[in-house]
Amino acid sequence: MIIDNDLLSIQEARILAENAFEAQKRLATFPQETLDAIVECVADAVQEHAQALAVMSHEETDYGRWQDKLAKNRFVCGVARRHLRDIRCVGIIGEDRQNRIMDIGVPLGVIVALCPATSPISTTIYKTLIAIKSGNAIVFSPHPRARKTMGKVLDIMIEAAESKGLPEGCLAYLKTVTPSGTAELMGHKVTALVLNTGVPDMLQAAHGAGKSVIYGGTGNGPAFIERTADIRQAVSDIIASKTFDHGILPSAEQSVVVDSCIANEVKCALQCQGAYFMSEAESLTFASRFFLSGGRTNSQMVGVSAKTLAKHLGFSVPDGVTVLIAERKYVSDSDPFSREMLCPVLAYYVEDDWMHACEKCIELLIGEGTGHTLVIHSTDEAVIRQFALKKPVGRMLVNTPATFGGMGVTTNLFPAMTLGSGSAGYGITSDNVSPLNLIYMRKVGYGVRTVAAMDEDVPKNDTLALGKSLLEGGCSDDNVSIIRRILKEAIGVVDSSTDI
Repeated sequence: MIIDNDLLSIQEARILAENAFEAQKRLATFPQETLDAIVECVADAVQEHAQALAVMSHEETDYGRWQDKLAKNRFVCGVARRHLRDIRCVGIIGEDRQNRIMDIGVPLGVIVALCPATSPISTTIYKTLIAIKSGNAIVFSPHPRARKTMGKVLDIMIEAAESKGLPEGCLAYLKTVTPSGTAELMGHKVTALVLNTGVPDMLQAAHGAGKSVIYGGTGNGPAFIERTADIRQAVSDIIASKTFDHGILPSAEQSVVVDSCIANEVKCALQCQGAYFMSEAESLTFASRFFLSGGRTNSQMVGVSAKTLAKHLGFSVPDGVTVLIAERKYVSDSDPFSREMLCPVLAYYVEDDWMHACEKCIELLIGEGTGHTLVIHSTDEAVIRQFALKKPVGRMLVNTPATFGGMGVTTNLFPAMTLGSGSAGYGITSDNVSPLNLIYMRKVGYGVRTVAAMDEDVPKNDTLALGKSLLEGGCSDDNVSIIRRILKEAIGVVDSSTDI
């Protein structure tokens, strides 16, 4: 029998979306304490399988190191979960008794989630926890390259969540995954938000669905080593960051920009800590093999070690080499090293001073248009502030490894596995995405003054425009006479018989 997988996926998507919509209506009645209990139950359940899932993820996708994937899984179930405990997302989440204002957290509804094959387990866990925490239903479209792994972790979490009272259908995923089915999910009338982490191929379809989109992209994130930096520490941070999970995390450095007066010291420090500077011929060989026609990347070279990359490219490197570096001069569309590289490879630029470095970093950030993360290593606070003010980027990190600083491990940014991109048009936030990004705020304001007090609070030259606006917008008969009196005073009319 011939089965049309596209039609099957579309029909499944419709059923999942509709079921999620009905189930979320019940979930929306749950108090924060009940939602928190479900989150704890889910995190406990998946934590027991953290290592097995890390190994499974590596075996299915062939990306990264399972040991580093295990670290990410534990980070989500440990650090991220602890930070979630301190947040209120639904019900009364803020109250100013003095000014008589309240904030009510309201879930968005049904969220459609896409996760990358590079971090399928930790990202799926994280999105599930923040969706449940904020009272939302979430439906996943698994990445084709990580379908089995994502299905496994979702089955574990669904069983745990429903055993604790999560309405059936609030957490679900497509079994028959096709682009058509994913598009149907995103565009379904009940879908409130698309949460796309690291799946750029589906970004256009997500925007075309007419829904709000949170996009956690990647991009060519530069690290600038300024002349006042602690060079050895800066280099150590960059190496540790770029080698973690073989360089596939979204905030990892893609290029290094160096102040010329310390360039020799930085190069020596890099070489001492495991960096290999490729020759021009080796650099061009890498670029021709890593980037395929149409701008696609060679998936066999993504998330593998520097040693494996060199062997694949036909040259040998000394034992202990962990990062390959290509020295470049210019940023341009024709230079492949101006793009992101999801492997332990860095482009290397030398600039005369911090102002030229500033321009180079901007070129790198806007080249692929997502403006994800920038790092500066410096002790000059004035330079740091200039970078913070001028860079088109979602997050700027100071004196820390980009991978770990971006996730909130070595900084006080919110611990997250979905990091919003900075450039406008790609997503609605550049935050480290938390459950507070998955609700809307209902404002409650108590009346604290009468209309009659308006003429005391509003400057005289603004009173006329305000009063006319109120009359045109309509108001009760009781207040008309008061507003007319205020208007007369504003324009200097003292005869009460004069009409306005």
